[in-house]
Amino acid sequence: MSLIYHTPLSADTQTGLGIDPPAVLAMADRVRFSELDPLKHVNNAVYMAWFERLRIRYTQEWGLTRYALTGDGPRIVIRSGSIHYRQEMLMDEDYVVTCQCTGFRRTSFTLAQQIWAGGTLRATFECVLVLLNQDGDGRYPIPDAMLERFRTIDGAEPDS
Repeated sequence: MSLIYHTPLSADTQTGLGIDPPAVLAMADRVRFSELDPLKHVNNAVYMAWFERLRIRYTQEWGLTRYALTGDGPRIVIRSGSIHYRQEMLMDEDYVVTCQCTGFRRTSFTLAQQIWAGGTLRATFECVLVLLNQDGDGRYPIPDAMLERFRTIDGAEPDS
């Protein structure tokens, strides 16, 4: 299978790569030399950059924010997060990062992210994102259309 980098992958492509179940958003890339540490595997901090890159793409593609400098839309910040490193990543490995909403409240939502390589789950990251007003003074409610998208496309459930 020829893997296309930096382009959302279809559910069929994800399944063909061993990602089960497929996520609503997934993109592939390849490990670069600059991402390695002295032990010749991917530095732990790099995983966070990979997760962030797709998380930003997710919020943009879902229409939640454009991260514009004009000050429109919410500020999105991570309130909490937990990463689990499962298996090391090495130079020149192709990998896929996935992202999907699993739960939401009125001004926050939970994302589950994964990194897959060679059909093996290599790392997971679960984080709670909070929406704030641009000036940081108060919470910004998630638009109803976004909540509906979380439900219907991501299969997310309201958090209690």
